[in-house]
Amino acid sequence: MNSLTHFDAQGQAHMVDVATKASTHRIGVAGGRIEMQAATLAIIEAGSAKKGDVLGIARIAGIMAAKKTSDLIPLCHPLALTRVAVEFEVVHAGIACTATVETVGPTGVEMEALTAVQIALLTIYDMCKAVDRSMTITDVRLLEKHGGKSGSFIAGS
Repeated sequence: MNSLTHFDAQGQAHMVDVATKASTHRIGVAGGRIEMQAATLAIIEAGSAKKGDVLGIARIAGIMAAKKTSDLIPLCHPLALTRVAVEFEVVHAGIACTATVETVGPTGVEMEALTAVQIALLTIYDMCKAVDRSMTITDVRLLEKHGGKSGSFIAGS
């Protein structure tokens, strides 16, 4: 197992120095879902939520969140993202969210993808909480990572 990279030899937290790392095309894909009552899902699908287009607004929120990840996570590098895509799929008892984030640079975009999913799902919760406070955000995780020295990771493989 590798050691934790965000601590120096004295155990102090620090931002990892990526100056000598090669810039490569990097991709991070994360997913998660929000479970809800059937009536809540019907409102989202019908587009009749009082606050507007739930999934459209959640998509924009996820994209914005990916761009602001380094403002939220203290040791995360600010990155020039080249692509952020947030997609939704209606699944049994809820909505699945997948975020794909890309950059060309010396460090990966896994945190940006995970942040995009979390904020997109939280936005759905916020927009629908008036009709369903029992919604549950679940199974948020990294699905894929590509690029860099460590190569590719695909969950479950």
